[in-house]
Amino acid sequence: MAENRASGYAEGVPCWVDAQLPDIDAGRRFYGELFGWTFEERGALYALKDGEPVAALVPKTDGRMPTVWTVYFATPDIGGLVRRIREAGGQIVTAPVPAGPDEGTTALVTDPEGAVFGLWQAGTHPGFGRRHEPGTFAWAELYARDTEVANAFYGGLFHDALFGQDAEPDFGRAPVADVFPAVMPPHFLVHFGVEDCESALAAVRRLGGRVQVPPFETSYGTVAVVTDNQGASFALLQRS
Repeated sequence: MAENRASGYAEGVPCWVDAQLPDIDAGRRFYGELFGWTFEERGALYALKDGEPVAALVPKTDGRMPTVWTVYFATPDIGGLVRRIREAGGQIVTAPVPAGPDEGTTALVTDPEGAVFGLWQAGTHPGFGRRHEPGTFAWAELYARDTEVANAFYGGLFHDALFGQDAEPDFGRAPVADVFPAVMPPHFLVHFGVEDCESALAAVRRLGGRVQVPPFETSYGTVAVVTDNQGASFALLQRS
């Protein structure tokens, strides 16, 4: 597998998530209590778990933009990957731009069905400092109209990360209608680990969020889809 030595994450591995929110202070209260995050200003508001970065909360600069969690995939060459995405039928939402003075370079793109995801070429910020534990990133699921189209697109871009000998993809594909109404557009759903799904759901309700999809079983654990107190959807994952 081709490693992104600047970040420690191979190309095509989810390496970061952020939430675009209208009210950052409300987000700080909600996620701080739900996941035990503390926070640090680094341009964006970085969420920390045991002192290590696990996510960011970003203020929405345009009210027309969705309130949403976005997953970012690592790459050592963001310009080259953007070209390959365009050639494979994807679209460029935001061309590569520096994030902070030297933290890295980021872009927003879509797959051929319109699902939005981010790219991250690391500078001083490598991505997750912790993952795969309660209160941190655990999985990203793409809910697609056509999983064969999705597999061909992402397999072509990120073959080693998805199918290589040492692959640990943290990334699955499923039909939208498996979980959501058929009219729901294709999208990525960021999953955060929890020790107990029912307890976490009770906390979401108490904090002003809501349950969008009650718990269901998957090959990677028990999942429930929720929204925070501002409408951003994400999933809770209790590993089997």
